[in-house]
Amino acid sequence: MKPVDIEEMFRRLSASNPEPQTELEYTNPYTLLVAVALSAQATDVGVNKATKALFAKVSTPQQMLELGLDGLKQHIKTIGLFNTKAANVIAMSEILVREHGGEVPCDRAALEALPGVGRKTANVVLNVAFGEETCAVDTHIFRVSNRTGLAPGKTPLAVELGLMKVLPAAYRRHAHHWLILHGRYVCKARGPMCGACPINDLCEWPEKPAYGGPALQAPAKRRARAKVAAG
Repeated sequence: MKPVDIEEMFRRLSASNPEPQTELEYTNPYTLLVAVALSAQATDVGVNKATKALFAKVSTPQQMLELGLDGLKQHIKTIGLFNTKAANVIAMSEILVREHGGEVPCDRAALEALPGVGRKTANVVLNVAFGEETCAVDTHIFRVSNRTGLAPGKTPLAVELGLMKVLPAAYRRHAHHWLILHGRYVCKARGPMCGACPINDLCEWPEKPAYGGPALQAPAKRRARAKVAAG
């Protein structure tokens, strides 16, 4: 996508949702970290159902350790891979208490050193809890970035690095959420809603006409339409 089209894309997404939020429910940086770690290969809805009662009891690493492994498993047993995730959360909590005074570090390397925390989880925590301009590439962002031509890449890391090069500065803070929500509810893996997509004229996906979207236009024509839409 051309820079002018990218700018227009995020202008429209921003106009429809100026302050996007994560759909995971949490109460502080620690419960956010736990929720994101639990969300791997699971839906936010499923994680929220499992953590509602958990976070009513637990809001700190020390409280998680007091709950214990078996107690945690009882709360999250409806989530996929709950045995492994529970072990990681307990190990993570032990490290936070022992090495970080019970606080979630706002440092990528320290976050990624925690059990069960990879680059994507670290990016979410840095963005949501600490306001950093990071972009966690999940399946939705990976799909949207490749389909639209925004930041094509063969791996999540390649897409992330590509996004950080092309995202307009004014939109970097919330780009992560706009792209996730767009992929979750509009640019879906199955049955993408191209006919109702607010950025369909900017999108470069060649298959969009089959889903109700317009055929690809020449770059100059797209830029002219974007200029008119922007007023």
